[in-house]
Amino acid sequence: MKELLTYIVENLVDHPNEVSVTERESGSETVFEVRVADGDMGKVIGRQGRIVKQIRILMKAVAQRKGKKVSVEILD
Repeated sequence: MKELLTYIVENLVDHPNEVSVTERESGSETVFEVRVADGDMGKVIGRQGRIVKQIRILMKAVAQRKGKKVSVEILD
């Protein structure tokens, strides 16, 4: 799942080499922390958070098929 999230974010931004996705466990949930270059933050979040919302929906759907819980956080 980390590879899928990395692939999606790298294809949205202008500086894909600065994309960093870390994975950590928080109880029974896996949390993916995404860091991008300052200028690319808006591209990942989108207008009114639409893009990041769709990314979260997609990741939750993939996780549900595997019987897991995930969340995606965009860090600055």
